[in-house]
Amino acid sequence: MGSGIFFTFPMVLLLVLLHHHLCLSAVADDDGDAIVSRFQEYLRINTVQPKPDYYKAVDFINSQAKSLSLESQTIELVKGKPLLLLKWVGSDPTLPALLLNSHTDVVPFEESKWTHHPLHAHVDHRGDIYARGSQDMKCVGMQYLEAIRKLQASAFRPLRSVYLSFVPDEEIGGHDGAEMFVQSQVFKSLDIAIVLDEGLPSPAESYRVFYGERSPWWLVIKAKGPPGHGAKLYDNSAMENLLKSIESIRRFRASQFDLLKAGGTAEGDVVSVNMVFLKAGTPSPTGFVMNLQPSEAEAGFDIRVPPNVDSEALERRLVEEWAPAARNMSFELGQFKQKLSGEPLLTAADDSNPWWRLLETAVKEAGGRTSKPEIFPASTDARYFRKAGVPAFGFSPISNTPSLLHDHNEYLGKAEYLKGINVYVSIIKAYASFESKIGSRDEL
Repeated sequence: MGSGIFFTFPMVLLLVLLHHHLCLSAVADDDGDAIVSRFQEYLRINTVQPKPDYYKAVDFINSQAKSLSLESQTIELVKGKPLLLLKWVGSDPTLPALLLNSHTDVVPFEESKWTHHPLHAHVDHRGDIYARGSQDMKCVGMQYLEAIRKLQASAFRPLRSVYLSFVPDEEIGGHDGAEMFVQSQVFKSLDIAIVLDEGLPSPAESYRVFYGERSPWWLVIKAKGPPGHGAKLYDNSAMENLLKSIESIRRFRASQFDLLKAGGTAEGDVVSVNMVFLKAGTPSPTGFVMNLQPSEAEAGFDIRVPPNVDSEALERRLVEEWAPAARNMSFELGQFKQKLSGEPLLTAADDSNPWWRLLETAVKEAGGRTSKPEIFPASTDARYFRKAGVPAFGFSPISNTPSLLHDHNEYLGKAEYLKGINVYVSIIKAYASFESKIGSRDEL
């Protein structure tokens, strides 16, 4: 009799189970690769301001919606700026719906400052996906869709309808995007109970959640004065007056920054002031005329004001100290400036709000945890929904990651992206299964 290998029944069973496990792992890996591939495809679409290819982005998202049998509607409230609205129909149309919002545009970049091209969506050896929009916020838009794909595969059916909006122009203020959408009859007919929008990455293990945000004041201060010889010292030149204002603003900025550095104060709770441009001088063929003091000078500032700050007092400081008419100063507050009148636009982030409780619990069930809710330090489209009386949370399921929004080498780890999809699976399932008829008109 020839030699051979004999297997006992337990050994055969073990081999069968091992083979089954390896097959499932291979399928899981294939699924992960396909999910990341779809994300890369979206990232490679050039939606960079100021000339985003919105139509190509809408076509791509529509192709994903079709594969999920979602209802689709393209709305062009402003010519050349399509807004895509998708719907996963719930079984109970009497319940107010859930809206998952994201924007399709991204900010410009300096290609030479990047390790990998910002529109190539390169995945490095660590699994980090480098691309403009990888954090802000194409990741979130695709995670919504992938979460729905997983929920459908598990045979889950939503009780309340789930809408997804892919809006234009958030990076330039959202006026032709979310703001106009919220004011439209289309939005008013949706009966939205709760909105989820973008948040920020967290360098820690916990996820950040935002229930309000600072208002943007985009300020331009102008100074005028008599021109003079470059060698002459005299009072009230345009540059001298502007520099006095800049120094006053710098001291105020330092006082706010000191609060942050001392600890105990969140970034969204202080007034941020940053000078973004300085314009003066008389041009010449070789640069600027050096022996002529200019008669006009101006500086631009990006100011973000928390909802608990006395905006009237801040504006008085602007009029009396930063740009006093007595020094031949004037100022303009850009179209993004929002006067804070009445109650701040905040969404309750405590046990009084069932949407907060559901969010917090859903994140825990997905194996994560939320940190203390915050005021968003910048501005997002969520402010337009809150202004319309609809509660909204800012949330991006990105942990253990530096925040690189608008920065060079923006990236998101493959594993973190996939983990975030499971977090949204838990949140969407919890929100879409919530049976209460509480809606957008209820007091939260």
